[in-house]
Amino acid sequence: MANSDFDDLLAANRDFAAHFGLAGFDGVARAGVAIVTCMDSRIDPLGMVGLEPGDAKIFRNPGGRVTDQALEALVLGVHLLNVDRILVIPHTRCAMASSTLDQVREKVGASAGQDVSWQTFSMVSDQRAALADDVHKVVSHPLVPDTVKVGGFLYDVDTGLLDRLV
Repeated sequence: MANSDFDDLLAANRDFAAHFGLAGFDGVARAGVAIVTCMDSRIDPLGMVGLEPGDAKIFRNPGGRVTDQALEALVLGVHLLNVDRILVIPHTRCAMASSTLDQVREKVGASAGQDVSWQTFSMVSDQRAALADDVHKVVSHPLVPDTVKVGGFLYDVDTGLLDRLV
């Protein structure tokens, strides 16, 4: 496969592998933490709470919502991967919370050059209410025991600070 599209990333990977320190690690969350957050590239989920690779389980999606897939990951984390604290962390200036469904569809449609009215996107009309709902989904899940601590936080992409809201 002679294709240079990924050469820069593969070169960076070789450097990463030369200093790789997680060989043989069993994959549990060493700090007992799981984080559900947005896919936004301004977010460093480990760094923002002083953790390192291997310390936490991370689940990312648009808007940082607790979806069915996020709940599945959290249940596995709690029962198989040492998770006993869960942080749900949406963020300020999130496109999923500051745009309407029509606006996002229009932008994606313009980029794709086709009608995207059929595509669903999980917009967030009220971040605080959505965060409270998402935390409730976790704490009320029958496979998440009461011993697991769950918090809802808002990450400020301009200051790097977390604000506990739930």
